[in-house]
Parts: sequence; C-alpha cells; structure tokens
Amino acid sequence: MAGHDARATLMTVFEDESNRSRETAEARNPWWRGSPHPAVVADREGGVVEFNAAAADLFPRLGVGKGLDEAVPRWLADAHRRLARPARAPTGAGPAGAGPTAASPTGAGPAPLRGSHDGRLLRAHPTESGHGDVAWWLVDDSDLTAAQDALRTERERHAILAEASTQLLASLNPDRCLEKAALLAADHLGDAALVISPPGMRNRSTVVTAMAGGFERAQLTLDPAAVPGLAEALQGFPPVPARWIDPAELPSWAVPQGFGGTPGSVAITPLPGHGVPAGALVLLRRGGQRAFDTSEEHFARLFAARAGAALSAARLYAEQAHVTRALIAELLPPRLHHVDGVDFAGGYRTSRDTERIGGDFYDVHPGTDDGRDTLAVLGDVCGKGLDAAVLTGRIRSTVQALLPLAGDHQDVLRLLNGALLTARHTRFATLVLASVRRTGGRVRLRLTSAGHPRPLVLRATGEVEEADTGGTLVGALPVVTSRSATVDLSPGETCLLYTDGITEARGGPLGPAMFGEDRLRSALSECVGLPAEAVVERVQMIAGDWVGDGPHDDMAVVAITAPHTTHLSAVNGRTRGRYTA
Repeated sequence: MAGHDARATLMTVFEDESNRSRETAEARNPWWRGSPHPAVVADREGGVVEFNAAAADLFPRLGVGKGLDEAVPRWLADAHRRLARPARAPTGAGPAGAGPTAASPTGAGPAPLRGSHDGRLLRAHPTESGHGDVAWWLVDDSDLTAAQDALRTERERHAILAEASTQLLASLNPDRCLEKAALLAADHLGDAALVISPPGMRNRSTVVTAMAGGFERAQLTLDPAAVPGLAEALQGFPPVPARWIDPAELPSWAVPQGFGGTPGSVAITPLPGHGVPAGALVLLRRGGQRAFDTSEEHFARLFAARAGAALSAARLYAEQAHVTRALIAELLPPRLHHVDGVDFAGGYRTSRDTERIGGDFYDVHPGTDDGRDTLAVLGDVCGKGLDAAVLTGRIRSTVQALLPLAGDHQDVLRLLNGALLTARHTRFATLVLASVRRTGGRVRLRLTSAGHPRPLVLRATGEVEEADTGGTLVGALPVVTSRSATVDLSPGETCLLYTDGITEARGGPLGPAMFGEDRLRSALSECVGLPAEAVVERVQMIAGDWVGDGPHDDMAVVAITAPHTTHLSAVNGRTRGRYTA
C-alpha cells in the first residue's frame, strides 16, 4: 500500500512538471504572435518586452530591450509613458494624470488613441498587465477614416445641393436666379464663380460674377472660343476636364477684379436646361491651392444640373408671364372716355378677386366721318374664368370685323350667331348693342338686346325707364331673333347697360338675398346729373357692398351719358367741336 502511494505521488509531480513546462512553452510563444494586427508589449520604463511579426513589419526598428522612443512614433511612445509611469491609482480608478486617453468613456479600461505613421492612420488599444507592462494593439484605420471622410463630404455636399435647390427655386425671376446661382457657387464650389447665359440678341450674354459674398452683372459680347471649354458648355456638351484648361489663357473679363492674380485652377461645366442649354458655370480657384479634382468636378456638375433646371424654369415662367400679360391686355375691357361728344364709362369685376378676366365684356367702337354711328357692345358669356374669357375674345374680334355692317344690328347678330355655332365650344352669350349718335345737344341711341337684360334709362327727373328691346341668345339656336328700340337722351341723362351679375348678386345685411332690379333702379335714380364715370362708380359701389366678400358672378356695367358741356375731339388731325344746348 505504501508503494502504491509513492507511485501516485510521483505521477502527480510528473504531471505538474509537464503542465508547467507546457505553460512555459506557451508563454514563450503566445497566440498573439500570429495575429495580423501589430502588437507590442513594453514595460513600465518604456522598454520593449515582446512584439509580433506584424509589429516588426510596421516598425522595423523594434527590438527586445530597446526603448519605444527608438522604434515607434512619438505619439505612441508618449502615450505609453503617460499610461505606465504614473503612480498607481486606487483600485477602480484610471491612471493618475492620464487625461482623456487613459480611460475609456465606459470605464472598461484605457481608451484607444489615434495617430499616423508612414502614411497610415493607426488606432492603438492599450491593455495593462497589472505588473507594469502595457500591451499595445494597433489597427490600421486608414480605409475606415477615408470612408468616414468621404461620407462626411457627401453629407455636406448633399446639404449644399438641398440648400441650392431651395434658394434657386425660391424665385422665378431669371435675373435673381442667375445671381443666386453665382453666389452659391462662389460660396461652396470655388473662390469665384461666373454664370454665363447663352448668347441672345446681338450675340450678347449676361455674365454674373460672384466672389466673397458680392456679385457684378454685365452684358458682354463674348468670344466663347477664347475660353477653353466655354463654347462646348454653352452648347450643352459634356464639360472639358479641369486639367485641360490653362488658367493663363483666360481673358480679362473672366477673372474678377480683386481675385488676386491668375487663377490656379479653372473648371467649366454646362448648365443643362429643359431641352436647351441654360448657360455655363465657370469656377475659379486661386493659385497655391490644389486643383479641382475629379470628385469636385462631379459635384460641380450636380450643382449645375440644379442651377440649370432653376434657370430654365425661371425663363420659361418669364416667357409665359409675358405671353399671358399680352393676351390679358387684349382680353381686358378697354378704358372708356368721351367719343364724338358723348360720355362713355365702364366698370368690370370678375367673379373672383384673384382673376383679371372673365365672361363679361364691353367695347366702344368710335364712329366715322362717313356717317357710321359709334357702336357700344356689352355682353355676357356663359361660364366664368379663363375659358369664358377666351370666348369673349372671339366675340369681340368678330364684332370688330363686322363693324362695316353695324348699322343693321340684326345682321350683325345673325353673322355672329353663325360664327359661334361653327366653333368647337358649346357656350353661348347674351349681348346688347347700342348705336350712338349725337345731334345738337341730344344723343340718340338705337338699342338691341339679344337675350340680355334690357338697358335702363335715367331721365333728368330721376325717373328710370326700361328700353323696349329684346331677343334670343347668341350661339345657342340656328336662328337669332331680336327687336330694337330707339332712345333719345337730353343733356345729363344716362343709359345704363349691365350684365345679370349685378341684379343676381346675392348678399345684403340679412343673408343671401338677391340684389335685384329694383335696388339697381333705386341706385341709378340717385345719379341724376352725374357724369358717366360717377354713375358707374356709384352702381359698382352699391352692388359691391351688397355682395361683400361672398361669391358672385362677373359684373359689368357701361354708362352712356349726354353731357352738359361741349367736348372737343380730334378727327383726322383737326379739332371739331360739339355744341351742347
């Protein structure tokens, strides 16, 4: 039994020795020696204790026993000195005086630090052994940092493009858009920027030059061939690489005053528009700075695409606004005045205050020396807004073409009815025609209504009469019928033509009551002796107050007044007088 115990004891001792030998061998060849990441172990004094093959490749001067100062970058040696040399703090506290690099924000150990070596960006993670040694694990962060930098740059550029889109599209004025594009490009893309519009009349271009928050505008006759790549950009061709452009070849107008000498780099890119080029963008960078690289040229093209779209939209809007103004000017009722010794005045209010044109209209066509009377026309087209206004323009043009036949109202209405029936639309209209002639101190009117409210006549006594005329709609039936009435006006008396938008206007103090013909007659009776313009203003004011802010139809009114005084009018360059009794 004693021998058995002795053998067991010897086996235990043998196994213990074997284990210690194996642990010693593993300590001499630790697993981290084969790691792809560089690792260096240094003692409290900064002497190198161990390192792996990756560390030897990164720091060829490493050697056991050497100081870190001799083999590794200074930032790493200083960090080791701060971490290993201070007196040990109580358990749970970081190294005294280590600062932000000595302990991680989470309290899990010393925080990593970053530094560069041989063109690489390294991240060093320290691990303390508890015996004064510190192991430094190094990770190459160059690719990660480059990716982070690229991501940050892209985010900044995205923000710039978003801001540019917002500011460029905030104005539909082409001049303001040119200026804003140049200012944004100078702020974010280069030291100075030029935005050049395509050549226009007389081969002149608008050039906006921006630098340091200011800009200048000029109209220049340019030779695009004088600037390499500019002619191609103005025609919308892909940009010429910046490295192909010699800044020394730029003409004087392309370099703003105060720029500070010849540019060091130039980039030119087209401003693409809607179907046609919107211009060109020229970017300048001062000498002594790096040239525009491929990434910056690509970013300039992205900016130019937004600027070109905004410029093209602004120009398209300006062209459409010009056409709209020209068309509206033709569709708006004319301003009426004295014609052949008779006072004419008109007023018009569309169904919506935001619109300028609608379905009501009026015109006054002066008479001629061959005996043709002055013709006043007031009408109301079925419908509202632009569609109705288009038909009013057609009717007005047709009536003007029929002026030689204006002596026969029925003939004019017949021909106008035929023209409307053959049109593509299905709208109809009501009309009232008034042929006006002054004889001595009196004014004679021949009135013909075609489905329209009858004209009202204000006498000098304040009495309001209704003209005995009537007829059928125009443009609704194959045949239009009508009957005419003749009315004589003494000095101060007025004939009022109006559309049903006046009498059918709803409002009033007690709710949506119709204005009605009785209120119109009452308002007109208060205008005895007033000139035509005052009569119109009075009627419009009362009807407008009745409607208030409520919805209403188009409202038009024309007053024809026999004046109290003599008016002079020019005929064929001569002045002739009309006597009023």
